[in-house]
Amino acid sequence: MKKYWALALILLCWSCGKSNQGYIPDVPVSFSAPLSDPRLAALNSYGGAVLLTGGVAGIIIYREPNGGYAAYDRCSSYQPEKKCAVTLDSPTLTVTDPCSGSKFSLTDGSPVKAPATRSLKSYTVNVGNNEISVYN
Repeated sequence: MKKYWALALILLCWSCGKSNQGYIPDVPVSFSAPLSDPRLAALNSYGGAVLLTGGVAGIIIYREPNGGYAAYDRCSSYQPEKKCAVTLDSPTLTVTDPCSGSKFSLTDGSPVKAPATRSLKSYTVNVGNNEISVYN
């Protein structure tokens, strides 16, 4: 009986150890700029988004319809070891991974089209004194 339990445990560990999706690496992110910065002009409109350098494959800042902001790493969560940067769709409600065809919602970063099953990596956003800050 012990042999069966040991075999079952080995099979369970072996099957859990393999995954078709890794995790987006943790890298330091610290971006701050005045909201009047020309690079951020698209954030003046609800639903606007901008692409910036930083993070693993870049950063997306999205102006939510409720007036808030969301920020994500551009690195696709599908096979992140490839560091494939998602691109903005038009209208800017979603982004697409050009390597796999996966799509993600900018509302919460969740996948809306396979093969991705994990959300984009999100970052903290603070706005104050007419300045926006994105960090982890």
